[in-house]
Amino acid sequence: MGEKDYVHVFASAHPKLAPSYIVKMLKGISARKCFIKFPHLKQKLWGGHLWNSSFYIETIGSISEDTIRRYIENQQKGGD
Repeated sequence: MGEKDYVHVFASAHPKLAPSYIVKMLKGISARKCFIKFPHLKQKLWGGHLWNSSFYIETIGSISEDTIRRYIENQQKGGD
């Protein structure tokens, strides 16, 4: 889900995959696809980079998927 200046991604992955690797792949693949579809975008960006290098990851344990989805939807409305 997207916001004005950030994106929420709710993902599940094999425990052997490092979360930082997943983020790197998501950013790299999405940037490549955007630049193919919108080539003019690359000239408008600083250094031709779609994403900055920062990210935040949180893991969940016994929280339900519905709880996480509601949290993300609430973030879009500006709440906590």
